[in-house]
Amino acid sequence: MNNSTPMHTENKTRLARIEGQVRAVSRMIDNGEYCIDIITQIQAARSALQSVSKIILEKHLKHCVADALISNNEQAVNEKLEEIMTIIKRMEK
Repeated sequence: MNNSTPMHTENKTRLARIEGQVRAVSRMIDNGEYCIDIITQIQAARSALQSVSKIILEKHLKHCVADALISNNEQAVNEKLEEIMTIIKRMEK
């Protein structure tokens, strides 16, 4: 990690909650709970992960990409843009 890389510690609470949701899914399966209830819990965990992902992407744009733009380093800007395009494509799947 370099000095310009933002910290993401504010997401630790969200991730702990998601971890609890995933453990709950495992318990639900162990307990033979209703399929729709399990799927609902899985969807909640996926949504929460997606939310964390968006928060981190926003911070990346505001810090890492902005730093590359300010530096006027064309190669760095192009690398950041390529990273963003790759991650957006992955998010669409």
